[in-house]
Amino acid sequence: MTQRLRLMAVHAHPDDESSKGAATMARYAREGAEVLVVTCTGGERGDVLNPKLDRPDVWENIAEIRRAEMAAARDILGVEQAWLGFVDSGWVEGYTHDDPSGLPEGCFARVPVEEAAAPLVKLIREFRPQVVLTYDEEGGYPHPDHIQTHLVTMAAVEAAADPARYPDFGPAFEVPKLYYHISFTKLKFTALHEAMLAAGLESPYAERLNDDWVGDKSPRITTRVPCGEYFELRDDALRAHATQIDPDGPWFRAPLTVQRAAWPTEDYQLVRSTVATAIPEDDLFAGVRAPAGADR
Repeated sequence: MTQRLRLMAVHAHPDDESSKGAATMARYAREGAEVLVVTCTGGERGDVLNPKLDRPDVWENIAEIRRAEMAAARDILGVEQAWLGFVDSGWVEGYTHDDPSGLPEGCFARVPVEEAAAPLVKLIREFRPQVVLTYDEEGGYPHPDHIQTHLVTMAAVEAAADPARYPDFGPAFEVPKLYYHISFTKLKFTALHEAMLAAGLESPYAERLNDDWVGDKSPRITTRVPCGEYFELRDDALRAHATQIDPDGPWFRAPLTVQRAAWPTEDYQLVRSTVATAIPEDDLFAGVRAPAGADR
């Protein structure tokens, strides 16, 4: 019987799955893979970034609204989704994991990593993904929940493979491939900026290119997944998180034709693999897929 491919993406908040790796997930789901988004928190402390929805009635029901937004985005991408059930930690300026003093009591980033990893271990052993996606050691950017998501994912992947740990959660399972999202790089923004100018359009990337790009993560990319034809689904899923994105904001100002021509991939760093693969890759399942015509 042909092996069923399974991908798990672990994210901090509802909306993160639509801004990081969404087109990749939509592609693999439509190619027949099982795709599971794991959302660590409910996003209860997130800002309302759409000025049209910055209203008292929205703030009063933000937790329920964000769950409904997540359901809509999930359906657009064609993926399954599970909540870990932790409480959003909120943004803390200058946060480091070593200093939790600015965090609210009971939030996700205050939960001991081994404790927070337990429900993810259970999901990994049940779902048995060949590929897990998560954030890098900086959380992609230093939001407390993103850093905690990195720590929890790494701990859960390790623990899931150890039959002596969490024995009540089913048989041990070793994840074959683990990746970090490498989503926002100077290389990418430069390519998109130049493509906009070449098309005679005002670039929404110009201001971002003036940022300090010390530590740019472009060199860390090992894997570029072609998924440009799914950018429209990505954007539709992001717009479904209506409290979190301004539909008239800069995110949507670059035409998809320009984006597909300049940068038609989503990019990752392979950080752990138990299967043989050659770098650079163009497929997260490289080394996992059965050879053409073979059964497993």
